[in-house]
Amino acid sequence: MRLALRAARERTGLSQSEVAKKLGWSLSKVQRIELGEVTISPTDLRAVLVDIYQLGDQARIAELMEEARVARRERYTTASEHRDHLPSGLLQLVQFEQAAVTIREYQSTMVPGHLQTSAMVDATLAWFDRVLTEDVRDVLRDVRLTRRERMVERETAPEYLLLLDESALWRLVGDAATTADQFADLAEVGRRPNVHIRILPMDSGALMGTFGAFVVLDMSGEPDDAVLYRETYLHDEIVEDTTEVRYHRDVFERFWHRALDEEASRTLVMARVLDLRARIARRFGQDQDR
Repeated sequence: MRLALRAARERTGLSQSEVAKKLGWSLSKVQRIELGEVTISPTDLRAVLVDIYQLGDQARIAELMEEARVARRERYTTASEHRDHLPSGLLQLVQFEQAAVTIREYQSTMVPGHLQTSAMVDATLAWFDRVLTEDVRDVLRDVRLTRRERMVERETAPEYLLLLDESALWRLVGDAATTADQFADLAEVGRRPNVHIRILPMDSGALMGTFGAFVVLDMSGEPDDAVLYRETYLHDEIVEDTTEVRYHRDVFERFWHRALDEEASRTLVMARVLDLRARIARRFGQDQDR
């Protein structure tokens, strides 16, 4: 829907502000519709397509109006607490994940939230106790745990490629047991046919680390039908600029082929698990001796 509306507007040569003026809408409304942040009613959609963009293909109009109805139904089934507490970028990301065909994700510091164990989620969100309310943290926890099913476990889950910086393996989150269990789970998830996990060695990924975490979601087989998600400590955003999306996908692919292959990556992850569990066992033995 968002791509069709943007493409139709660009064919007419109209700017977003000109469309807004013709319809008596605010500029932000047009921008948010094209970004997928808000839905558009079938009535408003027909006015835009027929009166403003002069679209005469009745079959295409009917197809887009049906998509508008579906989008509005999906909007209303989004939990109210998610709309109230999730950052706008994350809320959009969750929606895009459900329709994506391929997801490429780079993480430089830790296992992404949707692949975290319950204990890891709790340990991670505990860091935000001074900046996020308990209600917000509860919603974030719920979303992290439910996104896993949608992204990697459902029958129609997308192809998922995770490029994880090696430095993430050496960072303790919570305690050694929590971290070891997390990496063991990650290695197991990587065995799923639609999941591909590679570790980028620290001596090969210095430049990549400067990018920070990002996700590229391909929505179809069309190269420009994709979005970029970027996240920092307290801010996130969805980027639809095709040049920037394409650039991040190309960077990902470049370093994906420089990373350890999936079998070697799994071996490295499990070596870290065994190291952590050996440390726990030694510590337990020393405590027993005392």
